[in-house]
Amino acid sequence: MKKLVFLFSILLATTAIAQEATMKKVGPPEGKAMVGDVYGSGVSANAEKTAITPKKLDQKLKKSAKLENVVVKGKVTEVCEKKGCWMTVETENNEKFFVKMKDYAFFVPTALVGKNVILEGSAETKVTTVNELKHYAEDAKKTQSEIDAITKPQEEISFMASGIKVVH
Repeated sequence: MKKLVFLFSILLATTAIAQEATMKKVGPPEGKAMVGDVYGSGVSANAEKTAITPKKLDQKLKKSAKLENVVVKGKVTEVCEKKGCWMTVETENNEKFFVKMKDYAFFVPTALVGKNVILEGSAETKVTTVNELKHYAEDAKKTQSEIDAITKPQEEISFMASGIKVVH
């Protein structure tokens, strides 16, 4: 009986150690985000020719609540440092819009920051709650004072990317 308890204890300890090691490996995918790299399901063959600017996206969203199958070109300014599960893209007037990966099906490397990309997916204007904004700030490893300064919801463009391609 003592041997059985001892073996069971060793099995539990080994499982706990293995789970802890697996948890520590979670993070954005490795990669240098080189021109031509594709994430998700990719972008259509003519995406570079049909891509609109974030400014045009904003104008179109003022006329329609949601846009499907839209292609946008912009510069990545931030990537979730925790998993690579979201990013922000900068517009021509230095505003930013938020990008999530469709169905949480793929992630992007932090090396994407500063790169120009083509995004294909859907877009809408939505209100992001204070709790969501604080969560994203934590993911981005903002300071506690920056997180505490978030006190109001924010209306913003939300883009759900099915595919992303690095173009510059």
